[in-house]
Amino acid sequence: MPTIPGRAVPDLPSPRPSWERWYSQAAICSDLFSVVAADLFVTVVYRQIPLWTWAGSLAVAVAVPVLAMLSLALAHAWDPRILGSGAEEFRRVGRAYVWVIAVMAVAGYALGTANGHSWVFGALPLAAAMSVLGRYALRQALRRRRRSGDYLRSVLVAGDVDEVLELIKRTPDISQAGWRVDAICLADVRPGEQLPLAIDDTPVIGTEKDIVGITRLHSFQAIAVLPSSGWTPARTERLSWELEGTGTDLLIAPVLMDVVGPRLHIAPVAGVPLMQLSAPTYSGPAWVIKNVFDRIFALVIVVAIAPVLLVIGGAIRATSRGPALFKQTRVGRDGEMFTMYKFRSMVVDAEARIRELAAFDEGAGVMFKIHDDPRVTRIGRFIRRYSLDELPQLFNVVSGSMSLVGPRPPLECEVARYGDDGARRRLFVKPGLTGLWQVSGRSNLSWEESVRADLHYVENWSFTLDLLILWKTVRAVLRPDGAY
Repeated sequence: MPTIPGRAVPDLPSPRPSWERWYSQAAICSDLFSVVAADLFVTVVYRQIPLWTWAGSLAVAVAVPVLAMLSLALAHAWDPRILGSGAEEFRRVGRAYVWVIAVMAVAGYALGTANGHSWVFGALPLAAAMSVLGRYALRQALRRRRRSGDYLRSVLVAGDVDEVLELIKRTPDISQAGWRVDAICLADVRPGEQLPLAIDDTPVIGTEKDIVGITRLHSFQAIAVLPSSGWTPARTERLSWELEGTGTDLLIAPVLMDVVGPRLHIAPVAGVPLMQLSAPTYSGPAWVIKNVFDRIFALVIVVAIAPVLLVIGGAIRATSRGPALFKQTRVGRDGEMFTMYKFRSMVVDAEARIRELAAFDEGAGVMFKIHDDPRVTRIGRFIRRYSLDELPQLFNVVSGSMSLVGPRPPLECEVARYGDDGARRRLFVKPGLTGLWQVSGRSNLSWEESVRADLHYVENWSFTLDLLILWKTVRAVLRPDGAY
C-alpha cells in the first residue's frame, strides 16, 4: 500500500469478534425461518390450495418471503449496532413488516384482487410475531453469555474524573449493551499532579494524549470519549483520523444523560454536527392509542383472572383480620391525587407502625422499605413475592387513573420530599402497574436507580418500549428477586 505524504499508513483493521458475525447470521436465519414458516402455514394449512392450480397464489406465496426479507434489509434490521440490546431492534423489525404489509395491500387493491389477503393479513403478521420472538430468544441467549463475562467488547474510556465515575456507575447497563470498561485515560493533568491508579477498581493507564498508542498496544475494540474540559473538536477529529483502519470504534458522548431514541437527532449546522434534542410529547395520537390499549387490555385481564382475584381475596380475609383490599392515596399525572388499590399484604395498622420502624428503613431516599418487614402477613409474603398484591391496580388502569406501564406511583409524602434530581418529571405521565423500576430490580433498586429508571421511561417513551416492559414483567414476576 503506497504511503501518503504527511500521513501514516493506517494499521490493518482488526477482525470483528466472531460472536458478532454469528449473531447477525442467526438473526437473519431466524427472520427467514419465521417468514417461510408463516408463509407455508397460510398456504398449506389455512388455504389448502395447491399452488400449481393458480399462478396468482404461487406468485403471492413467493413474493411474501422475498418482500419481507427485502423490507427487513431496507430497514437495517440486521445492523450489528442495534442487535442484542435496546428497543431499536424491535422497532426496525416492526417498521419493516408494517411497510411490506402496506405495500402488498396497496398492490392487491390496485390489481383489483383479494386473493392475497390471507398472506398479507395472515402470513405477514404471523411472521412478524415469530421474528420478534426469535430475536428475543437470541437476545436472552446473548445476555446469559454476557452475564458470565463473554461476548463483551473491550472499551477504553477517556474523560474527566466525574464523567468517568458517572459512566462506571452504569456498569450493569453497559454490560447489557455489550460493552466492558477495561481501562481509563483521564484528561491531561497539571505539572506535578499524579494520575490515580484506578477509579472504582478500573485501572487508569494514561492521559488523553496516550489514547492511540494505548489502543494499539492493548487492542481495545472501542474508545468512549466523555465530556472533558480539555477536549476540543480538533482533537476529536484528529483521533478519528488516527483510528482509521484499526477496527476500533469511536464513541462520543456530548453529555451523559438518559435521553435516547427518536428524541435525539444529529443536525448538521454550518458543517458542524450538533445534537438536537426535541422536547418530549405526552399527548397526541400515540398517547390516545396507549390509553385505549391500557384500558381494554386491563379489562380483558380482569375478566380472565377474576377467579384468581376472588381466591386471593378470600385467603387474605381467612388468615388475617381486616379487609382484603388496601386503599391508599397516591399522586398521579400532573400531581392529581387518586385512590390506588392493592391486596392487603400487611397487618391492618401497618401505616401507624412506620414511625417505630423508621430506624430500620433501607430506602436510601424518600421511599420507605425494609427487608423482612414484620408488618407483612404470611399470605402477604407470598403475594408480594410474585407481585400478586398489585393485581387490583388493574381497576385503576381501567378507570384511567393509572397506566399498564409507567413510573412507580408515589405517595404524597414522597413527592413533598422530591429534590432537584428530576424526580418530579415522573408526574408528567400516568403512574404504571409496572415499569422499568419493576423489570430492573424492583425493591433492590436504590432511590437514585429508581429515579433514573423512571426518568428514562418518561424521557424516551414509545409504544414499543411499553410492549418490551410488559414482556419483561412476566419474567420479573416469575423470578421473585427484589420483591419484599
